[in-house]
Amino acid sequence: MDLTIPDIGNFTDVSVVDVLVKPGDVIAIDSPLVTLETDKASMDVPATAAGTIAEVSLKRGDKVSKGSLIARVDAGTAAASVGSPAAAATSAPAARAVPGAEPRPAAPPAPPAPAARRETAGDTVRMPSPGSGPADRASQEFNRSTQLLVLGAGPGGYTAAFRAADLGLKVTLVERWQELGGVCLNVGCIPSKALLHAAKVIEDAEEMGARGIAFGAPQLDLQRLRAWKSSVVAKLTGGLKVLVKQRKVDVVRGTGRFVGPNVLEVMGTSGSQRIHFDQCIIAAGSEPVRLAGLPDDPRILDSTDALELPSFSGGLLVVGGGIIGLEMACVFDALGVRVSVVELTPQLMPGCDPDLVRPLERRIRSRYEQILLGTRVAGIERDPGGLRVSFTGDNAPSPQIFGRVLVAVGRTPNGHTLGAELAGVKVSERGFIPVDRQMRTNVPHIFAIGDIAAPPLLAHKAMHEGKVASEVAAGHKRAFDARTIPSVAYTDPEIAWAGLTETDARANGTAFRKGAFPWVANGRSLSLGRDEGFTKLLFDPDNHRVLGGGVV
Repeated sequence: MDLTIPDIGNFTDVSVVDVLVKPGDVIAIDSPLVTLETDKASMDVPATAAGTIAEVSLKRGDKVSKGSLIARVDAGTAAASVGSPAAAATSAPAARAVPGAEPRPAAPPAPPAPAARRETAGDTVRMPSPGSGPADRASQEFNRSTQLLVLGAGPGGYTAAFRAADLGLKVTLVERWQELGGVCLNVGCIPSKALLHAAKVIEDAEEMGARGIAFGAPQLDLQRLRAWKSSVVAKLTGGLKVLVKQRKVDVVRGTGRFVGPNVLEVMGTSGSQRIHFDQCIIAAGSEPVRLAGLPDDPRILDSTDALELPSFSGGLLVVGGGIIGLEMACVFDALGVRVSVVELTPQLMPGCDPDLVRPLERRIRSRYEQILLGTRVAGIERDPGGLRVSFTGDNAPSPQIFGRVLVAVGRTPNGHTLGAELAGVKVSERGFIPVDRQMRTNVPHIFAIGDIAAPPLLAHKAMHEGKVASEVAAGHKRAFDARTIPSVAYTDPEIAWAGLTETDARANGTAFRKGAFPWVANGRSLSLGRDEGFTKLLFDPDNHRVLGGGVV
């Protein structure tokens, strides 16, 4: 029987860094055969059959892809059977030392297996009834079981799943999308940053004309630009596939809803199944807010639609002057679209100090068609020439026609879409799931992390929360104690801030002093032709402890 390289994501010509078997070795299913190394991680390739190795086809340094022959095995030779002590010892994945990482603790003891009997018709397991309530009845029947179920495979979810697997838990990861990575990797942070880089290249080329280097007008090939953006995403999601295989995380695709305190029902393309879990981490994320009363028109976009770079004539109205809206405005402006921005509050990027926003506002006012502050969209109607938008507010203009409208007014958590009430989990009116410092919900064996737990809705916050929740689930004493969570807007110019803001300090009556340095006095900034920014720090006037800071 031939043993070959399995699907390892979107990787080809992967290096073999170690061959772990030789002719004559007796192997069991899941015995490691070779070690591969990509630019993301190293992983052992397990055997898919038991027997004696007859021939090894690879050596160190070879390049392999899906389907490459590893070895031939004589499956007729008696080998350790799966489930025997020898097989269990052989198939257990070897711990890999990671430089700088803390030693891997021993796996926690598995909870006692509940009494169950296997039905002859299918793989459904029926449990003795522990009670008569609806949640108890729902928990009596399931298709598979796991120690830890992670609902959602975004940055928080996959971080939690991988950390829990490293700590020895049997992990099942449920994801409704075909690709892992959630909004951030697929339709958020990563594709938007790829497009923002392209936009920056275009703008830099334009501005070099005033410095003696003139380029011709950019020739846009949107199809190739979309393909490049997608290739960036594919590399990262492919890396996640490798890490899933490396850690033996079980991935189930479909939409999950709770049917009891220990059972999740997953509806996939081939039907539904129920998964029994000892513990669960909810990492189900958020969705773009949709304004009520808007017509169902494909020209009205959300951030996911905008990342597909639709071609259109006429101007673009961005509804919402927050980080997401302004980042996408930067992209479309660089691509030659006439951009307007409308924001309900008196300033762009609410929550950021006004002095940090001013350099950005000065720049984009000189480039965009208009920026309307303190203005609300009153309605959108279909018009033969596009979308007719009306406004209200002290400085509201008369109705205008736009080719497309991008609605970027924030995101809303998915707490009300999970059937959480059937698990006894409390959900706020806005859709957030309250948690304690260990990320536990009001149901002690169910955790919640990321966008669904609490603002701010940021991927790096979710990842840290995922690590905390998985370590607590594995029996460790951990707590989420973030003194400050940084925020970044990848606009042009970029803006970042962390800790106490001047706005909050004045509102709370907090005493502070400020130190600032303008980039107009910095040689490197002048050499880049960008002198509009500055850095500032807020500090305690008594002990000079840093309270917050920002840079633009």
